[in-house]
Amino acid sequence: MNYQQIGWKELTAIDGPRGEQTVSRVSETSAIIAETLIEHAFGTVFAASTLSRRDRELVTLGMLGAIGGAEPQLRIHLEAALRVGADPDELIALAEHASVYVGYPRALNLLNATRTALTEMERFQPLTAGKFTLDDHQTRLYDSGGDRPVLVLVHALGLDWRMWREVIPLLTDRFRVIAYDLRGFGAAAAAPVANGLQDYARDLAAVLDRLGIRQAHIAGLSLGGSIAQQLALMAPERFQTLTIIAATAWAFDAFRQRAGAAEEQGMDAQVAPSLTRWFRPDDLAVNGWAVRYARDCVQRAFVTDWNAGWLALAAIETGTRLAEIAVPAHIIAGEQDASTPPELMQGMLAIPGASMEVIADAPHMIALTHPAALAQAILRGTAKGR
Repeated sequence: MNYQQIGWKELTAIDGPRGEQTVSRVSETSAIIAETLIEHAFGTVFAASTLSRRDRELVTLGMLGAIGGAEPQLRIHLEAALRVGADPDELIALAEHASVYVGYPRALNLLNATRTALTEMERFQPLTAGKFTLDDHQTRLYDSGGDRPVLVLVHALGLDWRMWREVIPLLTDRFRVIAYDLRGFGAAAAAPVANGLQDYARDLAAVLDRLGIRQAHIAGLSLGGSIAQQLALMAPERFQTLTIIAATAWAFDAFRQRAGAAEEQGMDAQVAPSLTRWFRPDDLAVNGWAVRYARDCVQRAFVTDWNAGWLALAAIETGTRLAEIAVPAHIIAGEQDASTPPELMQGMLAIPGASMEVIADAPHMIALTHPAALAQAILRGTAKGR
C-alpha cells in the first residue's frame, strides 16, 4: 500500500494548497516529521473511512479547542472543516458545545477563532433568535429589526425558524423580517399542544401583538402556509399580503396516517418517509446542511407535537373557504414537489385575485434547496400589496 500517495490525496482533499505548503515548510526542518505527517496522519489515520472527513475535522476542532494554545492549527482546521462540508452554524454550535465540557475560556477562544475565520472567508452570516414569550409557552424569535415593512415567515411542520436562514438575508434590504418557532417545534417543543390550525393562527396573531405590529406581509411554507391561510380567514386586517408556499388547503387521509405512524413507530421511523417527501434524491445523496438539519429536527421532535401538526392538517377546511380570503395572495409551488404539487396548489387560485408561480426543479422544502429563487418569488408576492 502506498501510504505516501494516499496521504497526499487525503491532505489535498482536506487542506487544499495550504497542505502542501505546510508539509514543505516542515520538511525544511525535519524530513522525518514531514514524512510521518503524510504517511501516518493522513495516509493511515485520516484516510480511514470509519469517520468521514467532515466528522474528523469537527472532532479535531473540538480537541484543539479543548487543549488550548493551538490557534494556528485551529485556523487551518476551521478552513479544512468548511472545505469538506461542515457548515458555519455547526462550527459555532461546536464552540457552544465545548463550553459544557471544557469551560467558557476555551470555548470563547474557539468561538473567537471561528468568527475570525468565517469573517475572513466571508462566510460569517450569523442569524440568532432570542427567547420570546407568548401566553402559554416560550419560543425563540428572529427579528432583523429596523423600520421597514414587516414580513413574517412561518415554517414547515417538524422544522423551526432556521429553515429560513438562507432566505432571510435576501429579504432584509426590503423588509424587517421576523421568523419564530411554531408551538411544539424547535425551542417551543413540548409547549401545550395545538388543537387545530386555529391555535397556530392565534399564536401568529399573538406574535404580531407582542411586537406591536398591526399589519404585516405573511409568508408560510407547508404547515406554515396553511396557518397563514387560517389567519387570513380569521383576521384579514392583519395582512398586507399573503404568500402561500408548498402548502395545502385540503385534508388527505395520509395526514392522519402520518400521525398514527409516529405513535406506533416513534420518530426515528419518520425520518426516511419525511426526507424522501421533502427532498430530491440528489439532495439526499449529497447530505448537505439542509438535509442534516431536517433529519435532526424530525428525530428530536416529540411525538405529541408532530401528531398535533398532522392532525391540524387532517382537519383543515380552508379549501372550502378560499373565495372568502380578502387578502392579496401569491401562490408558490415547487416543480418537483411530491407533497403539494403544482397541480394541487392551482386550486388556491380560487382566492380572488391570487397569482401563482412554479419554481423550477424545486422539491417541497423550497426554502432549504432554492433559497434565492424563493426569496425572489416572495418579493414578487409582496409587491401585490403596494
